[in-house]
Amino acid sequence: MKKLVVLGGGESGVGTAILGKQQGYSVFVSDKGKIKEKYRNVLAHFGIDWEEEQHTEVLIYNADLVMKSPGIPDSVPLVKQLVEKGIPVISEIEFASRYTTATLIGITGSNGKTTTTMLTNHILKEGDMVVGMAGNIGDSYAKMVAETKPDYYVLEISSFQLDGIVDFRPHIAIITNITPDHLDRYDYEFTNYIASKFRIAQNQTKEDYLIYDADDKVIVNWLREHPVESNLIPFSLENEMEEGVFLRENNIIIRIKNNTIEMKTDALALEGKHNLKNTMAASAAATLIGIRKETIRASIRNFQGAEHRLEKVLKIHHVQYINDSKATNVNATYYALESMKTPTVWIVGGVDKGNDYSELMPFVREKVKAIICLGMDSSKIVDAFGNIADLMIETYAMEEAVKVAYKIAERGDTVLLSPACASFDLFDNYEDRGNQFKEAIKNL
Repeated sequence: MKKLVVLGGGESGVGTAILGKQQGYSVFVSDKGKIKEKYRNVLAHFGIDWEEEQHTEVLIYNADLVMKSPGIPDSVPLVKQLVEKGIPVISEIEFASRYTTATLIGITGSNGKTTTTMLTNHILKEGDMVVGMAGNIGDSYAKMVAETKPDYYVLEISSFQLDGIVDFRPHIAIITNITPDHLDRYDYEFTNYIASKFRIAQNQTKEDYLIYDADDKVIVNWLREHPVESNLIPFSLENEMEEGVFLRENNIIIRIKNNTIEMKTDALALEGKHNLKNTMAASAAATLIGIRKETIRASIRNFQGAEHRLEKVLKIHHVQYINDSKATNVNATYYALESMKTPTVWIVGGVDKGNDYSELMPFVREKVKAIICLGMDSSKIVDAFGNIADLMIETYAMEEAVKVAYKIAERGDTVLLSPACASFDLFDNYEDRGNQFKEAIKNL
């Protein structure tokens, strides 16, 4: 019996363990931290061996195959040793894809991938397709492969998950954009991160499709120097396309496989230029699959956006509170500030991932009336904006930040939580941060 070792006892790890057991592996789960009770119960239910708060090397090094959770860097000694011993170390995306015959739509990018994944899933469901949504979002992909049999999977895939692929091949790949992010995991080399994103297309053939942002110079330049085999479907707000998706006046035009679909931009449920692009990408994927024009039009009109992504929380005394906790990098915050139409009180900060705040300067000058720093170390934010912001206040708890914002904001203003940073100094994750923000607003 082949031995599968799973490193990490979270959502993807436990899902992989279930699928591994189903596929006849002997499975062992090892987590350096504590495994949550709900996951321990699942492992017990399936009779899977596990350990926590340690990695017993003798049990790990006799594996035939290792699946490591995306949060574990390739650089940790245990992973390096496994590779040196010739034991394959793969991601959940790679493992699960070996056991499904569903058509795969894989979506990656620095920003917009969650919204694009949710919207693509929504359009396919509205078109009566049997579809599963997984990856970096919702349930574990491996667990879904073990328990369900959809015709399509829409997968949100991070660069960390792509680093662990071998044969993974989506029929339709989408790259929403590429901006510097997670550089701490890529030796602070942007090219390493770009190459990681493009792994989504590395196994594609001329039967497959790559949908990408043709306004993104990073993507366009990389494609010029590293051509892919798949059919290219570009989308653009700036230029018209022979084949692809573009804007003409106030219409989105989709031109794919001799088909043309037109949709009015004012019919979109989501606001902001970046959401126009997310809509273009999702619509292109749906068109390739053969979803009817009317269904695509109706779906983008009735779509509800992702939680913690420019989510309107409440209006109090004519001040709109917006939760954009999912903005964990500068580029995501760029989109948020770009879409602000009223004077903004901006709550920012957390764990800085080597951020360069300079691209936000024009918006801060034009739209931001006050900056509230929220985090253990706000020195970089203070250095970047201290001379520009009329008012800058440092806070160390969400409740405090929201109370300060409430005092500063006047009728017609917006209070925007868009941190541009990771959340791990004060919060469990960005969801926890967003939920605490919403809770603090309700308690005002």
